[in-house]
Amino acid sequence: MENKEKQVKVVEFIEKIDNKDFGLYFFVLDTKGNATAGVANIYQHVKVLNDLGFKAYIMHEKNDYHGVGEWLGEEYTKLPHVSIEAQNLNLTAIDYIIIPEIFANVMEQVKEFNSKKIVMCQSYSYILELLGIGNRWDLSFGFRDVITTSQKQVDYIKDLFPNIDTHIVPISIPDYFKPTTKIKKPIISILTRDQKTALKIVKSFYLQFPMYKWITFRELRGLPRKTFAETLGESCLAVWVDDESSFGTFPLEAIQCETPVIGKIPTMIPEWMESENSTQQQIQLKDNGVWTNNELAIPNLISEFMRVWLEDNVPQGLIDGANSSKGQYTEEKQNKVIEDVYTQLIANRRSEFEALLKIKEEKEIKNEQ
Repeated sequence: MENKEKQVKVVEFIEKIDNKDFGLYFFVLDTKGNATAGVANIYQHVKVLNDLGFKAYIMHEKNDYHGVGEWLGEEYTKLPHVSIEAQNLNLTAIDYIIIPEIFANVMEQVKEFNSKKIVMCQSYSYILELLGIGNRWDLSFGFRDVITTSQKQVDYIKDLFPNIDTHIVPISIPDYFKPTTKIKKPIISILTRDQKTALKIVKSFYLQFPMYKWITFRELRGLPRKTFAETLGESCLAVWVDDESSFGTFPLEAIQCETPVIGKIPTMIPEWMESENSTQQQIQLKDNGVWTNNELAIPNLISEFMRVWLEDNVPQGLIDGANSSKGQYTEEKQNKVIEDVYTQLIANRRSEFEALLKIKEEKEIKNEQ
């Protein structure tokens, strides 16, 4: 009798999967109103899944979650949200828990749940931050799938967790990142991993090149996304320093705005920055920006750019190189990949229940013989 009851339960689960009657819960940190590209990307996954008819939720720790309305927009605020503190999740075996790579402590807390557990890895540099020595996503916590943003991150993840299944969903650049319809202003938009780096570059530039004291730098950290895009679009130059970047969203946003980029090459060179002629032995960079390994050289590179910009003589090669990288990461392309990846994950989960049902049926037949 007990085995038949379990069979009925498995059949119900399969029917619910077919009817999209299950939840996908994406854990996010409360950014307290500060704009964060990683959180914005998770919200995009949740939005697309809901548009496809799935029950996807933003899952946060506290009831007083601040939300993203101030910087991401009202359409994302309206997405379904659930609080762990409220203890009203009621997770089942056909639900999904998706946890960002940095929250190994949360993975530890949910390891006994029988829901499908997935890591959302957007930054390779955060993987080991809270992960205990010897712990593994799969063997220690039961997270056997990971969604990440590039093949380079897949390669790194596989070095750490060889048996984990990987799925790539690149980021997207919203269509409001676009060129200004007006003449570019003598404004330099700057974004760095920490504010101290930005201040050092700005102070050094003004000291070395006092003739350009009339040029304005704008630090874009914390701006609402559409204001961020508008400011970037009207700027004549973008400066980017982020050694730990895993994808490099900011330069791509600048390229979409037709704003030239000067940047320091990060530790993990993004796929869009590498030339097709690159090899493992010798990496060649695209001419879609001005790239340097030396942070101290950036003020001089800014000065050189401002000189040619004021002369209306920006090298055509830089313009053409940037144009060749436009349109690679649209929301339409990302939405299609989101649909494909999650559909496959759900199909895999359904197959697991079908296999379980077959085992139970075979056991029942054997018991009756």
